[in-house]
Amino acid sequence: MTKPVRTRIAPSPTGDPHVGTAYIALFNYVFAKKHGGSFILRIEDTDQARARSDSEGAIMKSLHWLGLSWDEGPDVGGPKGPYRQSERQTIYQEHAQILLDRGEAYRCFCTPERLGILREEQRQAKGRMGYDYRCRDLSSQESDRRAQEGEPFTIRLKMPKEGFSLMTDLLRGEVRRSYEELDDQVLLKSDGFPTYHLANVVDDHLMEITHVIRAEEWIPSTPKHIRLYEAFGWEAPVWIHMPLLRNPDKNKSKISKRKNPVSLLFYKEAGILPSALVNFLALMGFSFGEDVEKFTVEQMIEVFSFEKVSLGGPVFDLDKLNWINGLYMRDLSEEALLAEMEAIWLNRAYFAKLLPLVQNRIKNLNDFIDQTAFFFNVELSYDTPDGPLLLPKNRTPKEMGEALTEAAEAMDRMESWTIEAIEAALRTVAEEKNLKVKELFMPVRVAISGKKASPPLFESIEALGKERVRFRLRKAAEYVKTLQS
Repeated sequence: MTKPVRTRIAPSPTGDPHVGTAYIALFNYVFAKKHGGSFILRIEDTDQARARSDSEGAIMKSLHWLGLSWDEGPDVGGPKGPYRQSERQTIYQEHAQILLDRGEAYRCFCTPERLGILREEQRQAKGRMGYDYRCRDLSSQESDRRAQEGEPFTIRLKMPKEGFSLMTDLLRGEVRRSYEELDDQVLLKSDGFPTYHLANVVDDHLMEITHVIRAEEWIPSTPKHIRLYEAFGWEAPVWIHMPLLRNPDKNKSKISKRKNPVSLLFYKEAGILPSALVNFLALMGFSFGEDVEKFTVEQMIEVFSFEKVSLGGPVFDLDKLNWINGLYMRDLSEEALLAEMEAIWLNRAYFAKLLPLVQNRIKNLNDFIDQTAFFFNVELSYDTPDGPLLLPKNRTPKEMGEALTEAAEAMDRMESWTIEAIEAALRTVAEEKNLKVKELFMPVRVAISGKKASPPLFESIEALGKERVRFRLRKAAEYVKTLQS
């Protein structure tokens, strides 16, 4: 009897919801629904130092906005929970012990200091990089004794030293990799938390995932996962590695926030309709057929097959996204389009947020439009009379390009989006770049507003929101590098 299809998306809540997460979620969702199966959301939050509850909430909210809702997950429950890895620690520790008992794994007592010295020695020798198996052949008696005495240890998986790992990928066929290239992977860290590899495989098995549909960047990790399935004596799922989203640059590099906005929140705030964004993401890897480019998720489910998925590097082209979005907007009734516009920016709550920033600057009601226009735009032009203000006197384009880029990076790192935190972050950038405060603040003002006179800087940044601010800072950095000193 064929198993019911079960797929999953397993994002890490360490930042803003990523378009790549939505892209992979879409194909997991469509495949599951095509076969009458279940789509599961699992939160991979074992990296407790970086995990954020607000990020988890934003991921869920963004996927719901796109219409990619799940059958099981941390918010809706299900028979295979818990669905947060941080709530499954006992499960991982029990399974690590199973591998120890079977001789498929071993305790490693090597300290971080020793491993650091080992890496440096290997780097200088230009030989094989990786663990040198020092603890692999410890007797069980010595290993038990040292653990009982309280000596810190990790648990490593025993990988074969010879031969090849063979993966059969539904899109790529057979993929071979020599075991000589692979390390004895750490499964359980010294703090008792699992690494991605152990948690991923244990969860996929216990949640009965039948098809692992994920990005191709995980192909190098798959031999370790296959080895874990073998060590546990479990049947592995079907492997399907989707092509990565690419930037529209010469090298078609992997999509990144430094080349393209990658946060789903940016596209929502930029006025992209969820149906249009889903359609666009579908086109990144899927051909509907007969030159059809506009289709709904329901229509995609009807005709879906992985035979229609291309391995060519899909280019995340914003012009194409805007073109598709225009098709969907023209399909809306005037009433529906007005509702979409009101929901984003044309609402009383947003106007009430902006009014205190400009009330003392306006002489009539029309001035409000002029003073606040930049709050409603997505992208600004810096090729204006105020554009050169991005480059203070005695500063080079390279210096200011780097400073504006670092300001964008500082915005990325901020967890608390408050006026006070914004000011502190920018002052830190100025100090680190050896700039006077005004040498940074004026270019930042021009970058986020397009002009030298604007409402209060930090209040404006807070009102604009992280997505548009960091996008504009990066665009301004690109522009200033083209200026002649």
